[in-house]
Amino acid sequence: MCEAATFVPFETRYSLPPVERVKDSPAEIRSKQERIARLKEERNAVILAHNYQRDEVQEIADFIGDSLGLSQQAASTPADVIVFCGVHFMAETAAILSPEKIVLLPDLRAGCSLASAISANELRAWKSRYPDAVVAYVNTSAEVKAESDYCCTSANAAKIVRAIPENRTILFVPDKFLAAAVARETGRANIIAYPGSCHVHRAIRPRQVASMLDQYPDIELLIHPECGCVTSCMSRVADGTLPRERTQFLSTEGMMRHIARSPAREFAVATEVGMLHRLRKIAPDKIFRPVNPDSICEFMKTITLDRVLRSLEELQPQVRVPHEVARRARVAIQRMLEIA
Repeated sequence: MCEAATFVPFETRYSLPPVERVKDSPAEIRSKQERIARLKEERNAVILAHNYQRDEVQEIADFIGDSLGLSQQAASTPADVIVFCGVHFMAETAAILSPEKIVLLPDLRAGCSLASAISANELRAWKSRYPDAVVAYVNTSAEVKAESDYCCTSANAAKIVRAIPENRTILFVPDKFLAAAVARETGRANIIAYPGSCHVHRAIRPRQVASMLDQYPDIELLIHPECGCVTSCMSRVADGTLPRERTQFLSTEGMMRHIARSPAREFAVATEVGMLHRLRKIAPDKIFRPVNPDSICEFMKTITLDRVLRSLEELQPQVRVPHEVARRARVAIQRMLEIA
């Protein structure tokens, strides 16, 4: 079982930026992408893009992936400049792992509702009650990582938890849905879930999954473990009301690997809709349907080709992490990379 304490709603901690509508023609998009490619060479830069980025931004990236894959690339790149097409905590992680490099985040509005759910002070208060081990989802600030024992992503959270002795209580922050999924997957009864969530994923509800199955009874379900439907869907798989063989709980990279080996032709995808672009590029012969077509991360969509261009031209905005915070956070991040 996964325990969660009562918590005051934290929606007031962040302000969602408007999703800018880009009106570039295909020719204008190609022209900007070509200019970015030239600037990238001049700056000896690498462009890292998260799976939830705009389609045209994903297409200029040297590497597209989830938080774990992007962290690994940031740690190993020989480039002088890292252009992070993602959100702030991801750029912070790159700056921690590559302190000698210039790390650019093309738009500083690219925050994260989940990372906003917990501060370092709040974590310290929770640690006073549950001091054994803190596992911080990578969707957290550098200050929170500095207070944690391990970092994890949705791809390796269960693996990280299994590496911790079973007699140690785990405080899992900040995503309650991922904590519940990990508790069920690992069988750990001593996981304490901090009650945070992603505003995009928590809006993907069980009724939407049920509606998708009603419309497409043979479809295969791909469900991200941050989703608000996870606990219900896991229970329904266990009691047989959801098809066990066609219901997968996967990170975004897990989804990529799964579709390559699945014989299914049609998939219902429960995560941010930017993921569909990459899935369709990898498997153009298969059909991908969003469980919730409105699952759009406003923060991710602040990054546009114009902002990437400006960032490379000006080498701004740069993301830096104070030395002592970075030193302490690096311990938790390195443990994640070693176990991953």
